Amino acid sequence: MGRVLSFGRLMALLAKETIQMRRDRLTFGMMLGIPLVQLMLFGFAINTDPKELPAALVAPTQDRFTRAMVSALELTGYYRFVAPDATAAEAERMIARGDVSFVVTIPSDFGRRVMRGESPSILIDADATDPSVASGAISTLGTVAAQALSRETGAAAPAPGLSVVVHRRYNPEGVTQYNIVPALLGVILQLTMVMMTAMALTRETERGTMENLLSMPATPLEIMLGKIVPYLGVGAVQVVVVLAASRLVFGVPFVGSPAVILAGVFVFVVALVILGYLISTVARTQMQAMQITFFFFLPSLMLSGFMFPYRGMPGWAQALGEVFPLTHFLRLIRAVMLKGAGLATVSGSFLALGVFVLVLALAALTRFRKTLD
Repeated sequence: MGRVLSFGRLMALLAKETIQMRRDRLTFGMMLGIPLVQLMLFGFAINTDPKELPAALVAPTQDRFTRAMVSALELTGYYRFVAPDATAAEAERMIARGDVSFVVTIPSDFGRRVMRGESPSILIDADATDPSVASGAISTLGTVAAQALSRETGAAAPAPGLSVVVHRRYNPEGVTQYNIVPALLGVILQLTMVMMTAMALTRETERGTMENLLSMPATPLEIMLGKIVPYLGVGAVQVVVVLAASRLVFGVPFVGSPAVILAGVFVFVVALVILGYLISTVARTQMQAMQITFFFFLPSLMLSGFMFPYRGMPGWAQALGEVFPLTHFLRLIRAVMLKGAGLATVSGSFLALGVFVLVLALAALTRFRKTLD
């Protein structure tokens, strides 16, 4: 029996493996850190029924009936009026940029129609690019608005003549694929570009060919570009495949300019490959590079607005989501494809991605120079 299983030999092997695991601090930290990140994200940050959604109010006459409507909508917990005195043009720009999820329009003759006993109406424009965000807030509109108007007029029963007109903008049918498929482009690019690039330089180190690379008469910038540019070509192929499938298979509308889409994709891919290159300068093995990639991929997937509504997360989670390039790319691609947003409308997303490219490039060059030294 001792030839098959020896308790002493087994304990020696267990001790050796434990010591080796403790020496690999990065892997050991991942084993403890990833479950903690999952617990925090799923436990506190994820909310499938978002509340306090930003809204703009277009109301030329701010009478007591208008104020009653606004108060009633805020008391539902779904609406937060960040622009209570917006004009129609301002509100249109805000919903196109994604600054607000709703535009509530109360006509100037609303109060007069109520006092005359006529049938008043209010208009709600909802950003339906993400159907799950608008559904809960819209479902409470009719009853809440009618009850608020009844309380203000002193009627015993809800006012039957009130009409709440809801326009589901950009995705009136509530097709989930219109929201998910464009975002999948960013998720696929992030997973493949970061991982492949992260393992590029690490592979050179593991195979012992790093010395040959460093002996070449090339500057750190030239070496970095030589490792990055081929993966830009791979990303271009993925973009063509995903965009073609989005249009031909899923029927996702392309309302905006293809040039703006391609420009946004290019800046996003550059940020991803530089990030992967930065990871490769930190990791010592390909396994570590893969672990760091997934450690970055998980929170960006949860906090970017891809799987769960961005507006439904608490403030600290939204602030954390801003540090991921995927968050800004999802805003850009959805705004251009579904809303027809132009370059001026999505300039904020372009600026954020450009900042990521600059910061990551400087960090990658710094790390690579330290590797050379």
